[in-house]
Amino acid sequence: MNEPRHPASSRRTVRQRFTILYAVLFLLSGLGLLALTNLLATGVSVTQPVPDRPPSVQDRVHQLEAQLSDVHAIQSRQLLVGSVIALVVMAAISFPLGRAVAGRVLRPLRTITAATRRISADNLHERLAVRGPADEVKDLADTIDGLLERLEASFAAQRRFVANASHELRTPLTTMRASLDVAVAKPRPVPPQTLALADRLRTELDRVDNLMEGFLDLARAQHGELRDSAPVSLGALVFESLTTWAPDIARRNLTVEVLAQDTAWTRGSPTLLSRMVNNVIANAVVHNRHGGSIRLATRTGNDSARLTVETDGPILDPAQVARLAEPFRRLAADRTGSETGSGLGLSIVAAVVSAHDGVLDLRARPEGGLRVTVSLPLAPAPEGGAG
Repeated sequence: MNEPRHPASSRRTVRQRFTILYAVLFLLSGLGLLALTNLLATGVSVTQPVPDRPPSVQDRVHQLEAQLSDVHAIQSRQLLVGSVIALVVMAAISFPLGRAVAGRVLRPLRTITAATRRISADNLHERLAVRGPADEVKDLADTIDGLLERLEASFAAQRRFVANASHELRTPLTTMRASLDVAVAKPRPVPPQTLALADRLRTELDRVDNLMEGFLDLARAQHGELRDSAPVSLGALVFESLTTWAPDIARRNLTVEVLAQDTAWTRGSPTLLSRMVNNVIANAVVHNRHGGSIRLATRTGNDSARLTVETDGPILDPAQVARLAEPFRRLAADRTGSETGSGLGLSIVAAVVSAHDGVLDLRARPEGGLRVTVSLPLAPAPEGGAG
């Protein structure tokens, strides 16, 4: 599943908008409250003349009114200053308060986003299962759960079809191969053209059979079938595969350099892991130039067992290299039927690595060629297994 572009930046933008909105609302509310307070506190003094009083009394009244007016003016100024200070304090706390409120409002959406990112084609069985009142957020989470359920059913049906079709096609392939053998083995002389055609058909049948076997391995790895889980040495698998490919290595005049650590152990399906290592080395042998070199290393680091395979060759396009793990994807051609394989090799490697909770890294070497790195969870070597 593809990750959305710049998800963190988009989330911050939404939170900033909510923060500004809430802060403005807080400021407007505070400003309105302070204005109303000043309006009510500012009274209009009405001085009525006091008749029939001696001049001395009237002078005293006017003096008291003037003093009262001065006190009222001082109180008004003090109230105004206090209001300005209160407004500044409100402005200072409105943005943190608005940010906190915005974060609280967006928290369920962040939880849904994080949970959705963790779900990929390998763990479609997981669900968000958001609890809470039946509101818009709950509706959104339930909609995503329904989508994941439909995707899981679709992926499962596709994998079952691949596995079933591969199984069903093996029978006619075996029948055709047996028919060729019977036709060629007849007592009467067989025309040379028939023998050549039989050899050609056997070759094509073997390629189709290898393709079917690749489909089965791919479907099995994608289903995560690891019933035969056991400790496995990556170094031992490398040497076994090199023995298998020794004739092709000699025919292509390839130079092989191996650096294997006995501590590079992992745990998983020996069958699938053997196919994974064999496919990586096959890719290095088949797609290498004549007289080229292969460098293999198994090592440990950061709680992982790593297999690195490097090959020589021309400078490759990193964008094309990143898509090599897709089925039937090649650097030179996007079609099956070439003499360099079925196009499923690295797809099977990616599926096996994913089924074992590992990481596959494909990189174009700056000096030319390809670097394939497989990182799998590190496992302790069994008693007497290392050395």
